Amino acid sequence: MKLQRTSRDRTGVPAALAGWLATKLPAGADPAVTLHSSIDANGMSSETLSFDVSWEADGARHTAAYVARAVPSAQDFPVYESYRLQDQYDTMRLIGELSDVPVPRVSFMEPTGEVLGTPFFLMDRLGGVVPPDLMPYNFGSNWLFEASPQEQRRLQDNTVKALAGLHSIPQADKVFDFLNPEQPGTTALARHLARTRSWYEFAARDLGPSPLIERALGWLEANLPETTETVLVWGDARLGNMMYEDFEPVGVLDWEMASLGPRELDLSWLIFAHRSFESITENFGLPGMPHFMREEDLVAAYRELTGAEIGDLTWYHVHSAVNWGVLFMRTGARSIHFGEIERPDDIETLMHHRALFERLVNELGTGTP
Repeated sequence: MKLQRTSRDRTGVPAALAGWLATKLPAGADPAVTLHSSIDANGMSSETLSFDVSWEADGARHTAAYVARAVPSAQDFPVYESYRLQDQYDTMRLIGELSDVPVPRVSFMEPTGEVLGTPFFLMDRLGGVVPPDLMPYNFGSNWLFEASPQEQRRLQDNTVKALAGLHSIPQADKVFDFLNPEQPGTTALARHLARTRSWYEFAARDLGPSPLIERALGWLEANLPETTETVLVWGDARLGNMMYEDFEPVGVLDWEMASLGPRELDLSWLIFAHRSFESITENFGLPGMPHFMREEDLVAAYRELTGAEIGDLTWYHVHSAVNWGVLFMRTGARSIHFGEIERPDDIETLMHHRALFERLVNELGTGTP
C-alpha cells in the first residue's frame, strides 16, 4: 500500500542536488548524485529523498549516503500549516550534541527553496529497519510481528530508554526555547493545546468541522492539567519514527511536532499510537499484538529509568486522540486531492482510530482527570 505525498517530478532532482552540492563541497569536487526510490512505508508529512553522492577530494573518489528532508509544496496538501525546517535541524543537532540518543547527523541546509522548489536539509542515511506504518506492523508479515516475545520486549524497553534520554536533557526550556509554541497560554502545556486547536482549525478549513474533535477539544480546555513541567517533547514518539538494529534504536526520526511541555505528552503518544493500530486490527478481525506496548509496562519501565511519577494519563490520551484525528483529516484531504479516495459525506470516517476515539470520549466524565 502506498499513499502519494508529492507531485514532484523526480527527473531533475539528481542534477539539481549535484549542482547545489558543488557549491558546498571544495572546488573541483564534481559531485554526482544517485537518487533512490522514495520511502513509502512510513512517514505522513515531510517529503523524504534518499540518495548517494560521490565527489573528488585529495585525488580520490569519496561517497556518502544522505536523506534530504524537504518541506512539501503548498499545492500537495501539506499535513502541517508550518514546517519550521530550521527548528527541526537545530533540534536534531542539539540532541546529538547533548545526549546519547541516536539521531542522524545533520549537515547542509537549503532554506530558500530555490534548488528543489521547497526548503530542505540533509542528514546521514542510517542503516536499520523501521516498524512499518503501511500496513501497520501489528497486521503481521513483518520483522517485528514475527520476532520472539523476548525480542519484542527488548525493542519496547529500548524504545522507552531512548524516550527517557530525550526527556533527561537538562535545561530543555532554555536549550530548546525556540520550540516553545507561539500560541497564547500561561504554561507550555496550555500553549501546546492551543497549537493543537490551531492545527485542527487549519484542517477543518478544507474538510469542514469534526464534532468528535470539537467535543474532545472542549473537554481538554476545560480540564487542562495544572503542570509547569517542561522537557523536550518529541511530539511524534512512536515506533514508526524509529530505526532499529538488533531491536535497539539506531535512529530517532521525524521532528516536525517537536515542542516543549510535560513528559506525559510523549509517553501518551507512544502508548496511543500502538493502541490506535490495535483498534484498526480489531476492525479487520486480526489478532494484533495486545501483549506489546501495554501502558502499564511502558509506564513502569519509564519510571524505573527516570524516577518520574506518572499519574493518570487520560487527559493526555484524549489529546493524542485529537491529534491523530487531525492527522487523519490532513492525510485524508491529501488522498482526496490526489484522487486516491472519494470525499466522504462524513469526514470522521477518514479517522482510522474513530472507534477508539469515540469510546474514549464517551467515557469522559465532567471532572478533572
